[in-house]
This record gives sequence, structure tokens and C-alpha cells, in this order.
Amino acid sequence: MISNQQREMLTVLSEIWGLSPDVRLGQLFAHLGFLGESHIAKGLGYIEDDELLAVMYRHRSELTARLDGTQLPALPPAGGATSASGSSTLPEAARG
Repeated sequence: MISNQQREMLTVLSEIWGLSPDVRLGQLFAHLGFLGESHIAKGLGYIEDDELLAVMYRHRSELTARLDGTQLPALPPAGGATSASGSSTLPEAARG
């Protein structure tokens, strides 16, 4: 049985693919894997579903912004001072 989160992921995947119809499905998976490595420091085979869903939502926003002619703020690279959720990973004393 498919979970609600899995159904949501398939819906977002379909939306992403619709925003970039010239991209093959394998290319889209590879791209999502690259984004996971870049933003979460995990390869596609190791990323948790909630993390992948966050990457997918971000990618959908980027594609939509590109089509609208706007630009989203850049995410920090993996291993930086923020988690995938945007929370600081630095100890409180180091945050200043």
C-alpha cells in the first residue's frame, strides 16, 4: 500500500517533470540525486523520503521561479551551518 507521503512525492515528481518536459525520467532522477548530494550530503540511495520530498519541493520552486523570471535565494552547500530544514547546526555559543 502506498503511503500519503509516497503519493505526495509522486505528485510533486509529476509536477517537476511537467515543468521540464524535455528531460527524460532517468535524467530527472539523476538531477534529484545530485541536488540531494549538494544540499543534504546524501546520495539518492541514502536520502530519507522526507529529505527527498524537501529537495523535490525546492527543485519545483526553482523551476517555477525560472519560468516566472524570478530567482530564489541560494541554499548553503551540504555540511554548512544549517540543516536541510534551515535550522542552524552550530552550537548556540558559536552562533553569536
